[in-house]
Amino acid sequence: MKISIERLGHLGDGIAMGEAGPIYAPGFLPGEVVEGDLVKDTLTGGKIVTPSPDRVKPPCAHARSCGGCLMQHAADGFVATWKEGIVRGALAGQGLEAPFRPMATSPTRSRRRATLTGRKTKGGVLMGFHARGSDVLVPIPNCQLLHPDLVAAFPGLEAMVKLGGSRSTEVQLTVTRSLAGPDVAVTGGKELDAQMRMDLARLCETHGFARLTWDGETIALRAAPMQRFGRALVAPPPGAFLQATAEGESALLQAVALAIGPARRVVDLFAGCGTFSLPLAERAEVHAVEGEATMTAALEKGARNAEGLKRLTVETRDLFRRPLEPDEFKGVDAVVIDPPRAGAEAQTARLVAAKVPVIAYVSCNPATFARDAKALIQSGYRLDWVQVVDQFRWSSHVELAARLSR
Repeated sequence: MKISIERLGHLGDGIAMGEAGPIYAPGFLPGEVVEGDLVKDTLTGGKIVTPSPDRVKPPCAHARSCGGCLMQHAADGFVATWKEGIVRGALAGQGLEAPFRPMATSPTRSRRRATLTGRKTKGGVLMGFHARGSDVLVPIPNCQLLHPDLVAAFPGLEAMVKLGGSRSTEVQLTVTRSLAGPDVAVTGGKELDAQMRMDLARLCETHGFARLTWDGETIALRAAPMQRFGRALVAPPPGAFLQATAEGESALLQAVALAIGPARRVVDLFAGCGTFSLPLAERAEVHAVEGEATMTAALEKGARNAEGLKRLTVETRDLFRRPLEPDEFKGVDAVVIDPPRAGAEAQTARLVAAKVPVIAYVSCNPATFARDAKALIQSGYRLDWVQVVDQFRWSSHVELAARLSR
């Protein structure tokens, strides 16, 4: 069957229109003519008849087999336009539009956190990412996505799988680059005994891992796995949220700082470990609110040990169940809000009534951002600008920062 690709879906699949509806063709670009076999609504075994001018040679040797990246076959400019289009489409779906600031894209080999999968085999260890839509594990020794420090940790991680994994189940290894070395959290491993604890601790020392957490229990702490947020050093709890790249975090922080301008009193909602709170406290009084007590404890400790910060207060509070009420924003000049993918519908309803002059909204889901932005705009805010920040290079994931003001 021969088809012409008309557009990309949100997951990066090429889409053509057939007699019975859309046909999905993973790995193909708009303008390409391809042929293959139609299985239900998906083209399989597709071959390019006419290539797109936006098609490029994937920079990574694992691109065809690994499921970690979906868009390495497309030119950077095409991907940037596509991702910005996803945000514009989400806004249009709510009847909104906005000026767009230039997009910020993280460079190759910059991801500082990843979750790898490992499994013991008869001959040793298999570790990497799953192929797309498959349980097949693909080794990625020359990954062009991960920071070199994470790739350098592979031998130690493989040794960990050999020691604590099994041939019947998979082990998940979340590894984060820290100032003191890799911070590793493992789930799905064998139950620990005294000998295994000693062996794992020895392994961490040998390979320079800062911390090892095994199914929620800290097994080794060679050095505090510090992250720098402005002038502060913070040791996040195991598995805590961290922006995917240092460059992406910097771009978001710059956008937030531009959005709030000279604000002197700021509330940071869904503050995490202080990604925005701590740098902003260098110039403004900040009240940071986060639902996870381990994160607020890390934030508070980092603030105590930092010099040159203005007053920073911290509150542990579930903002989904108990959002800040309008009277709690009295005297606040600006709000920074960075919710998870579900957005912040309940908190947005309170912000509508609070009428804070400026809101810097950071989002990892354009659809829920557009929903929340519409509620704010209907109450008297305007959407001043939006900036796409692409930390998840070659993926379908889209993040953004935006400024709303009254």
